[in-house]
Amino acid sequence: MIIYKCLISGDEILSDSYDLKEVDGVAWEADCKKITVGNDNIDIGANPSAEEGGDDVEDTSQQVIDVVHSFRLNETQFDKKSYLSHLKTYMKAVKEAMKNRGASDEEIKEFEKGASTFAKKIISNFKDYEFLIGESMDPDGMVILLNYREDGVTPYVTVWKHGVSEMKV
Repeated sequence: MIIYKCLISGDEILSDSYDLKEVDGVAWEADCKKITVGNDNIDIGANPSAEEGGDDVEDTSQQVIDVVHSFRLNETQFDKKSYLSHLKTYMKAVKEAMKNRGASDEEIKEFEKGASTFAKKIISNFKDYEFLIGESMDPDGMVILLNYREDGVTPYVTVWKHGVSEMKV
C-alpha cells in the first residue's frame, strides 16, 4: 500500500487503497464513503438485567467520511480571496519542492499550466467545496477539497498530485 503525504506538512492525507482518478494531470480524486464510528458494543460478560442498572446505553455513534476519519483531516474555512492567497503560496512551495526533487523545467511548466487551469475550475465552483487540512493543522500544507458527486450522496476528495510524496507501507 502507498500512503500519500503532504510535501509541506508531512501529514498523511490519502492512500492508494482508495480508487484514485487523475484529473487534468494535476490532481487526484478519490470517492469516499460515509461510515458509522463509535458506539462499540463491548461484552464484558456481565448481566445488566441482574444488576440494578438497566440496558440503557448512550448512543455515541456518528456518521463520518472514511477518508476524513482515517487520515484525521480537519475542517477549515476559506472565502475565495483567502483561498486564492493560500493557493498561490502553496503552489510556489510545491514548485520549489519539484525543483528540489529534480523535476525538469518542462514538468514544472506543465504543472503550472495544469494547476492554473484546475484552480479556475475550483474557483468557479467554490461554494460546492468543503476544505480540509491535515492532522498537524499546518496552515501552509495542502488543503484537501471535499465535494459530492452529481448524485448528491457520494463524497469525494481532491488532492494536488504534485503536492504529495509516496510512502510505501
